[in-house]
Amino acid sequence: MERTSQVIGQSGAFLDALERASRAAALDRPVLVIGERGTGKELVAERLHRLSPRWDQPLVVMNCAALPESLIEAELFGHEAGAFTGATKARAGRFEEAHRGTLFLDELGTLSMAAQERLLRAVEYGEITRIGASRPARVDVRIVAATNEHLPGKVDAHEFRADLLDRLSFEVVTLPPLRARTGDIAVLADHFGRRMASEIGWDRWPGFGPRALDQLHTYRWPGNVRELRNVVERAVYRWDGDGPVDAIEIDPFASPFRPQGGAGGGPRRATPAPASASSAADAPPEDSPVAACEAGPSDFKSRVAQFERELLARALADHRFNQRATAEALGLSYDQLRHALRRHELINATGS
Repeated sequence: MERTSQVIGQSGAFLDALERASRAAALDRPVLVIGERGTGKELVAERLHRLSPRWDQPLVVMNCAALPESLIEAELFGHEAGAFTGATKARAGRFEEAHRGTLFLDELGTLSMAAQERLLRAVEYGEITRIGASRPARVDVRIVAATNEHLPGKVDAHEFRADLLDRLSFEVVTLPPLRARTGDIAVLADHFGRRMASEIGWDRWPGFGPRALDQLHTYRWPGNVRELRNVVERAVYRWDGDGPVDAIEIDPFASPFRPQGGAGGGPRRATPAPASASSAADAPPEDSPVAACEAGPSDFKSRVAQFERELLARALADHRFNQRATAEALGLSYDQLRHALRRHELINATGS
């Protein structure tokens, strides 16, 4: 199975988890891998398989959350022809496919109680029975399972079998989130950046600039390594500067056109002028949006659009039509600025 990622890191917590996985690999016992989404649970499962005596046998992966409950048992244990509507021919399940190898069950905590009961029998006795079959079949499978849920808590809530948890937790490998291994952020970002630069044909990899590195280190990374990889690859492919990559957009859905205001995101409430204020005090400054639009269209949307266009045009001229400098001055990302320029027809669809 070809991988698109490697197990990379040098922080103490991460190396401790890898060491625990490596030691457990040689023993033919179940291992439970715990970690938040994007921490690399499947990569660790593959490491457990590759370092085990079963390395030359199949590694079969099944995401328990990716299938409806009605199909989970058929996927795990297989079925005979005619076992249910649509079962026109017999089919081996994941246990049979993984015979003499490793079965990796991702999102283990989503299994139904019925599937858990059948899984427990397979783990304890090495036997599975296809749906619709009258006789069990012997299987030799090593189980590696992963979850981002707290399984002891699910046991207390009667949502997970305590005996199954006992059988699968011979060894528990807990992967630290990226926010707990900040020393690895630059290492991982450099790895993903180099690979993306090679993929899009760059002659060399210039690295990341200080502003980009600061953004990478101060963000909390709720999506962990998977999110970091996406952010880095997007930044590299969008970058067209000469030096190090120094423009990072963490949130691709951020918009400069959201309402400005307090925590609720609503518009700020204007403070009314005193009734005794003079007419000169009531007049807007010459460079305000109201003054700029006074002689323009009468409806609100047209006035806002006209002001936005004039603001963009003025900022471009002030920065000698350098779009990156203009975007930075306006507090926009480069792509947000390009989108606004196209919308106001200040550049053509592909021009600059």
